[in-house]
Amino acid sequence: MSTVKCVGILTSGGDAPGMNAAIRAVTRAAIYNGLQVKGIYRGYKGLVTGEIQEFKSQNVSNIIQLGGTILKTARCKEFMTVEGRQIAHETMVKEGIDALIVIGGDGSLTGARIFAQEYDVPCIGIPGTIDNDLYGTDTTIGYDTALNTILDAVDKIRDTATSHERLFFVEVMGRDAGFLALNGAIASGAEAAIIPEFSTEVDQLEEFIKSGYRKSKNSSIVIVAESEITGGAMHYAERVKNEYPQYDVRVTILGHLQRGGSPTANDRILASRLGAASIDAIQEGQRNVMVGIENDEIVYVPFTKAIKNDKPINKELVNVLRTLSI
Repeated sequence: MSTVKCVGILTSGGDAPGMNAAIRAVTRAAIYNGLQVKGIYRGYKGLVTGEIQEFKSQNVSNIIQLGGTILKTARCKEFMTVEGRQIAHETMVKEGIDALIVIGGDGSLTGARIFAQEYDVPCIGIPGTIDNDLYGTDTTIGYDTALNTILDAVDKIRDTATSHERLFFVEVMGRDAGFLALNGAIASGAEAAIIPEFSTEVDQLEEFIKSGYRKSKNSSIVIVAESEITGGAMHYAERVKNEYPQYDVRVTILGHLQRGGSPTANDRILASRLGAASIDAIQEGQRNVMVGIENDEIVYVPFTKAIKNDKPINKELVNVLRTLSI
């Protein structure tokens, strides 16, 4: 059994809808199990500056429906240095924090892994990122909400695209992963998705023009992942203007719109389950693992696997999109 008496919780990296639901779940599950909880503000920065507050059950009342994170999030250059992490550890000792729960994405869990190695601190990660790109979990907190936001936006764009008989490139988030673009395209009935996973294999624009953009359609929508690998929506719009000038092209970049908003039921449930599971993991003496969900079951994934392994795109979904876009 674990000897942890006080857990610290922080949110780091890009915010994601459902982070507050996870904060609530961690706090209440910890208190239920007789543990003290301390909220660390502004991610790892709060560990360095000592911006920490004890959390009671009432601190997390009425937040499950809120987007963003009540703990705030920030980049912390100091924590990337050995000296910064030493200050962070001294803060933890001073505050009596025995274990750390980190809600965030790839970079956040990387920070937790390094910190845990250097100071033998039990760290548990909770996958909170709209990109859904962490290996070892079927989905991440915020992904479902972001997908529904994309769906709502593309439905609206479709109305104007059809009215004006235009080709729209809609850029969505997903720096290194095409999950939002691909599933957003299927859900919205878009004609194609341009994603980083296949950018090196084929000329996705040429493939789309040849097969997806039928003359029988009076409008088309292509969803593009914002990745440097794809070049983003503006890159493809310029290419169409130069290579296929007969098409009337427009670009919409959804940007940070995708990160905001009240989390969906799915994200609230997922965040609640993973938050409670993080306390179970600590009680069981687990350390340096991410709690994830696979086939509707809670799993523990070592940080090294969650961070280093690339999460594969389901190629069957690519075929579904191609088949249905005729």
